[in-house]
This record gives sequence, structure tokens and C-alpha cells, in this order.
Amino acid sequence: MPILNVKVSGQKSIATTKAIHELLLDLTHRILGKKKEVTAIAIDYVDPDCWMVGGKLLSEQGKNSFYFDIKITDETNTKDEKARYIKEAFAGFEQILGNLHEESYIYVQDVRAASYGFGGKTQECRYHH
Repeated sequence: MPILNVKVSGQKSIATTKAIHELLLDLTHRILGKKKEVTAIAIDYVDPDCWMVGGKLLSEQGKNSFYFDIKITDETNTKDEKARYIKEAFAGFEQILGNLHEESYIYVQDVRAASYGFGGKTQECRYHH
């Protein structure tokens, strides 16, 4: 049931959107074991003239960047799984965007089951029923 919020530098592109979606859906299912049918991914594009790293615009640096966070239910994944997920996601974005700035971030948020849910039910409620 994870939700992923993605920001990527560059101009909006259906091809890039689909590539990012396929990458993250695969990794989220294969590494973190999350069900594809309840994984939601929202992708926003940010002009490189509006994204700064280290006090310089990405456009000035000739670099691309991304950030995404994923919310997962606490205690459902190990540290090793999350580390592998972050490593493979970074490599995947490098292939999709090219010339990737090292200061591109991934945040795996472990959220409490009683505070997180979809369809009007918390994950805690789903666990007990």
C-alpha cells in the first residue's frame, strides 16, 4: 500500500513518467514485497532552473536530480531491504535521467500502522481483520 511522491528535474514527459513508474513499481514489489495493485506513485517535474544543489542551479551544473519518498508500514521491511531499494532506485534513475547529481535523495518513511491507511481503514485495522 505504499504511496510514493516523486520529484524529478526536467520537462514533463510521458516516456519518462512511464519509465519512472515502471522502475519504482518493480523495485517496490520485488525488493520491499509490496503489492503492485495498491502501490500509488505521483510524479512531479521541476524545471532545472528552479532546483538548486549546493547553491547552484541544476541547469548551471548541467546535472539532473530527483527526490522521492515512500511511506511504508513500520516493521515490514529490514534495513538490508531498504538499503538495497535505495541503491537500486538510485541506479535506475541514473539510467533514466542520465548525468545524475549525487545529491539526489530517497527517503523510506516507516510509518506506524495505526496512523496510516487507505480506503478508510488503517493498516493496524487491516492486520487485525
